[in-house]
Amino acid sequence: MNGTPTYLAVQDLSRHFQAHGRTVRSVDGVSFSIPAGSTFSLVGESGCGKTTLARVVAGLDRATAGSLRFTPPSGGRPHRVQMIFQDPYASLNPRWRVGRAIAEPIAYQRLRPADQIGARVDELLGRVGLAAADGAKFPHEFSGGQRQRIAIARALAGEPSFLVCDEPTSALDVSVQAQILNLLKRLEQEEGLTSLFISHNLAVVRFVSTRIGVMYLGRLVEVADTASLFAAPRHPYTQLLLEAIPRVGQGRRSVTVPAGELPSPLAPPPGCAFHPRCPAAADICRREAPRLTTLRDEVAVACHAVGAAGQPVRFMPRAA
Repeated sequence: MNGTPTYLAVQDLSRHFQAHGRTVRSVDGVSFSIPAGSTFSLVGESGCGKTTLARVVAGLDRATAGSLRFTPPSGGRPHRVQMIFQDPYASLNPRWRVGRAIAEPIAYQRLRPADQIGARVDELLGRVGLAAADGAKFPHEFSGGQRQRIAIARALAGEPSFLVCDEPTSALDVSVQAQILNLLKRLEQEEGLTSLFISHNLAVVRFVSTRIGVMYLGRLVEVADTASLFAAPRHPYTQLLLEAIPRVGQGRRSVTVPAGELPSPLAPPPGCAFHPRCPAAADICRREAPRLTTLRDEVAVACHAVGAAGQPVRFMPRAA
């Protein structure tokens, strides 16, 4: 997105934890940027560090090293971050009526005079497809999809300029997922939001993203715009993820599964963390971790087997 100012710049960000006398590098030297008004998605298997990174960006956790720099465009709304969590059943206080939950960030940040908060709550409920009367109900009176709509309304109540979405549809039925994704996409366009979207589902990410970062054991292995990533994935791990996506009309397919188990973050392999499962692994992969290198077409890849020209090489055979 040449010419678009950068809203968030993440540089060499790390978040480490101590477990069983060892250091777990949940996020290990991650760098990326998000242009204003765009959606950047992080994908990868469970345990790769996506949610930890999202919590650091949202200010719910502190980085061990590295930096975050937010630069809101001049003339826009003030910089505020809100987060939508994965589980709509756990993210709402069961003892609070819905109206109170949505009103709380408005009152706490003094975004509206006290006599206007009720009207603002009704407006937000309407924007997410609920009725004003729903504000008098408790969370247990709603379905999972309706609860997630309430959580979205609560996030919008804080008038964010930057939205962090941590797998906001993974706990929902497929038909409800589509409704929530359409709602999020519409609201982000209407509000002019910049977003970080976390998911393990590439089909979901393809729908919502401007650019995508693929994570493996705490590191980014590939970053590209959505169209480029799906048309010509460079990294073998990205190719593996794309081959595993179900395809309508193709029936049963044989999918190539990499050898070996997912390494433990307590004891990651030396060199490239993916090398024990990679069909293109060479001696250098076992000794030296590849750097995330930006190619000429604005795709960044961390793989010794991808040359400087960055031409796509198919490491994973296509599924039959």
